[in-house]
Amino acid sequence: MVSHVLQVLCWGALYGAAGVFNDLMSCAYFSMVTYTTVGYGDLVPPERWRMTAGVEGLTGILMCGWSTAFFFTVVSRLHRPIGSEH
Repeated sequence: MVSHVLQVLCWGALYGAAGVFNDLMSCAYFSMVTYTTVGYGDLVPPERWRMTAGVEGLTGILMCGWSTAFFFTVVSRLHRPIGSEH
């Protein structure tokens, strides 16, 4: 979770540094709803930033999927039946 929050904050910082939105909270909020693909639509970036937002959304999907796979692997290894070699 910490890794995901850090990624969202990095994307938000990018939007903030570029002046995409008026304040950092809006940048962080937009980044969170984009990264998680919730996409409320209440904040819309300028046209030239829309492809970047799409890349962030794809990144969020991939990273959440990767985290799910990692979590599943760890839990599977922790709950191996006794005597199982695999």
